[in-house]
Amino acid sequence: MTAAADTAFASDRTAHRRQIGRWLLVCSAAIFVMVVIGGITRLTESGLSMVEWRAFLDAVPPMSDAAWQRLFDLYRQTPEFQHKNFWMTLSDFQTIFWWEYIHRLWGRGLGLLFLIPFVWFLVKGRIERPLLPALLLMFVLGAVQGGIGWWMVKSGLVDRPDVSHYRLAVHLTVAFILHGVVLWTALDLIRGRLAPTARPAGSRLAGWSLALALWILFVVVTGAFVAGTDAGRAYNSFPLMDGHLVPEAYGVLTPYWLNLLENTAAIQFNHRLVATLTLLAALVLWWKLRRHADPAVRLPANLLALAVAGQYLLGIMTLLAHVPVSLGAAHQGGAFLLFTAALWTAHAVRRSR
Repeated sequence: MTAAADTAFASDRTAHRRQIGRWLLVCSAAIFVMVVIGGITRLTESGLSMVEWRAFLDAVPPMSDAAWQRLFDLYRQTPEFQHKNFWMTLSDFQTIFWWEYIHRLWGRGLGLLFLIPFVWFLVKGRIERPLLPALLLMFVLGAVQGGIGWWMVKSGLVDRPDVSHYRLAVHLTVAFILHGVVLWTALDLIRGRLAPTARPAGSRLAGWSLALALWILFVVVTGAFVAGTDAGRAYNSFPLMDGHLVPEAYGVLTPYWLNLLENTAAIQFNHRLVATLTLLAALVLWWKLRRHADPAVRLPANLLALAVAGQYLLGIMTLLAHVPVSLGAAHQGGAFLLFTAALWTAHAVRRSR
């Protein structure tokens, strides 16, 4: 192969990588929308309105009065209707049905958004061998996430009128992990390489930035516990909780460790604590990166500082307003954007020249 041919081959490979990277960024944006829709579905208590899972068969909404009545009759057999929503009419049911329907439909559309271009790139020979495991992992995580969603819904269809907050946390965490894999791979491809450069001089900062992104993922788990237990609708004051820095009810359950998982007071306090630590850690990291020699590091670091400050203030506003749907959904979306900024920063530091 001549030097000119080598150059042309390398140029085509770089162009193909960037095409795939841009496609993956579109997938990440679609995951963001999915997370926000999921937050609205939860806040409007719509998640248990569809009690069947029929793969693509329920992608078509009910088109007749008889179809609506059948779905409503199924819902009337659930604990949520019998214990909480027994007052609902068919019209009320239709209101909550649409959010769950949109959530499921968007998830299926997201699967097609990934699968169709993946097959096309594969047939065209544009997917390099080192990239294939990451793409297959994305596909598996997406498929597993659909199953987790139904597993979560099932927890609210048997004995309890709401879903398990443990399963909700798993569902949300896997969505964030999927986004992390997609985003990191996309950034690799757009930077034109599939492997990191030699360890940079500031490799300690690279480790810290990645640790911060993983810490934010843990904070998301604590937020899912707050959402799943409705802990955000208690102790709606800040910074004190019922006049105390640490609520008096923090350790009322026995054994003591159960408070971390089941006690509303402890769950909200813990989320406040880890959120505050996140704010401080992110601002310290930003301070260390603000004059980094590589502008590709400074941009995401600045966005990280803005995202963490905005998310912290939004969390306070959401709490003080007793978690309205608009602020609650925005707070969940803000967590996604914060995680994105942290991952982008970590990637930029690790790939910096």
